[in-house]
Amino acid sequence: MRFLRNLFLLGVVLALIGAGAGWWWLHQPMRLAQSPLDLSIEPGTLPRSVAVVVRDAGVDVNPDLLYAWFRLSGQGRQIKAGSYELEKGITPLRLLDKLARGEESLRAVTLVEGWNIRQVRAALAKADQLKGDTQALSEEDLMKLLGRPGVHPEGRFFPDTYTYSKGSSDVRVLKRAMRAMDKHLAQAWTQRSPQVVVKTPDEALILASIVEKETGRAADRTLISAVFQNRLRVGMPLQTDPTVIYGMGEAFNGNLRKVDLLADTPWNTYTRPGLPPTPIAMPGKASLLAAVQPAPGKFLYFVAKGDGTSQFSENLGDHNKAVNKYQRGQ
Repeated sequence: MRFLRNLFLLGVVLALIGAGAGWWWLHQPMRLAQSPLDLSIEPGTLPRSVAVVVRDAGVDVNPDLLYAWFRLSGQGRQIKAGSYELEKGITPLRLLDKLARGEESLRAVTLVEGWNIRQVRAALAKADQLKGDTQALSEEDLMKLLGRPGVHPEGRFFPDTYTYSKGSSDVRVLKRAMRAMDKHLAQAWTQRSPQVVVKTPDEALILASIVEKETGRAADRTLISAVFQNRLRVGMPLQTDPTVIYGMGEAFNGNLRKVDLLADTPWNTYTRPGLPPTPIAMPGKASLLAAVQPAPGKFLYFVAKGDGTSQFSENLGDHNKAVNKYQRGQ
């Protein structure tokens, strides 16, 4: 009996020692080949193989021991595929928690309100750790890839900040931005007011892009929308400079001349009536709502005051007075 008792006590001691060693190991920082260290787990990778991938990525750890921890923890099957960054000081305990939670190494790219498609693609090309799978594509081929053949890409992406994991494709970012614009445009269209002149969500998107480019102060958005809707209602040309500039493309050097206003393009709203054929930029949520909820009033003109705000007028006489006051210093 004494022998059995001693054997039992020995087993308890050894178990406690093993538990203590295991606790120590779980909280012991692992040596990394470099910091931060990139770790990529492919979809479908089994826990045993994950342990090997961790070792091969540059973590000084026994993969058998790591796999044993994955199994004992009960979280081995919860490990998520993705791109991770391992920092100096990471322990086996923290590593499994990171992989099970799917705490990927994320980057972000911001698409700014008022940008055109060229600026969007340039931003994606410069984005950190984002694969430029669309960079060599024409705009037509780009929209085919995104499932919108025949649709012009201008204005079809919602301006926002989009996060992505390292090594992701720019296709995924563009699809998310496109779906976001679809959602916001549809929501705005359901909130349109009775005095709206635009007849379809696409027309609202085009008008919203013009409002975005013409607005100097947020409070003026609905008034600017009212001006253009009133002009459309009475058959008056929109005569808005941003559409002319857009039609000039990369030929625009920052100086809009009278000859440019007379040069006909599909986007020249001085030479052609109605809305241009496509949006001219990415409108934000506020401009989308302004396009379908114009301010009340019969305003047909507006002129910049020089402080970011505009003076709105209902007739040409008052407009000319405002131009003389704010533009000609009279």
